Amino acid sequence: MAKSPSDIAAAGAPAADPVPASAPAAALEPERPSEGVVRMTIVEGNTTSRLQGEAALAEMPEAIARKTARVWIDVCGAGPELKTRVATLLGLHALLVEDLAERDQRAKLEQVEDVLHAVIFSLGFDDGQIYERELDFVLGERFLLTTHGKWWDPFATRHVRAGVAGPLGKGPGHLMWCLADDVIDGYFPILDQLGDEIDELENKVVGRADRALLERLFDLKRQLIQVRRVTSPEREMFNVLSSREEKAISAEDRMYFRDAYDHLIRLTDELDTYRELASATLEAYLSTVNNNLSLIMKRLTGVTVVVAGVGAIGGIFGMSEAQFAFRGDEGPGFWIVSVGSLVLAAAAAIFLRRIDWI
Repeated sequence: MAKSPSDIAAAGAPAADPVPASAPAAALEPERPSEGVVRMTIVEGNTTSRLQGEAALAEMPEAIARKTARVWIDVCGAGPELKTRVATLLGLHALLVEDLAERDQRAKLEQVEDVLHAVIFSLGFDDGQIYERELDFVLGERFLLTTHGKWWDPFATRHVRAGVAGPLGKGPGHLMWCLADDVIDGYFPILDQLGDEIDELENKVVGRADRALLERLFDLKRQLIQVRRVTSPEREMFNVLSSREEKAISAEDRMYFRDAYDHLIRLTDELDTYRELASATLEAYLSTVNNNLSLIMKRLTGVTVVVAGVGAIGGIFGMSEAQFAFRGDEGPGFWIVSVGSLVLAAAAAIFLRRIDWI
């Protein structure tokens, strides 16, 4: 996968003055934001500046208006009021402002006036369950707006952790690819964990079949559907971004989005494979249950043949001879019938044992 070179790192505290390109990366390490923080990074020529909070909001309209500036506005853990304020300063359409404020969107890509709004989801895996979190990207010709919860730190992503000047200097579209590519790469370890668990369940199903295995199989199928629901729309989104001409995405950047699209194709192919494996494991479970049921029925049938034979003979001759047997007054016929019935029962038991029915 192609990596984006980074010239400098973003400053760790709000700073209105440009940061020289030669500043060491360690000194420019961004601080993890607290809830409801707006961070703005401006790359203009060979200088990079970073503003935060009210200073960023005050500088935002002027920074967006400068044709030589490339601006990244990152809104972390903000409520609807702060998101609406940022979107209004950027001059976004009212419908887009509403989508950003309300969140709870599906994965999608839509063009609103002259900007692109992309919604993707980051996936996590914890305690055997998958959770998804929404990330919003608004891409303009000279700016990129990202909104997310405080659980995600975009400055710590693989392409950006060495510095934001390089990716943003190539354009907001390239920075959007850097962030989205890191999110997409995070899908694969989760899918690998699900695949390993499916393999483990396959081995367990062959040995035994219990209700806990069945419940986990259904849970895995549900999680695979959940991943499919997230990745399928994103696959189409990146297909559009890699093939359609957009002002905010250069021809070179379309190649990067094509790379992300290829990753999503591979991901959905693996997902389909794991879904088939889960279905095959479920069929193996049902087959094991049916085999066990057939074995139990054979055992019960064998026992019935042995016991019913003795009971039938006893029923024909009745129990009236039993009192004579206890007094020792019975005739030889009683003993012949009793011993004969036991011999027949033993012969039936031996035969059924040989054919593995008992």
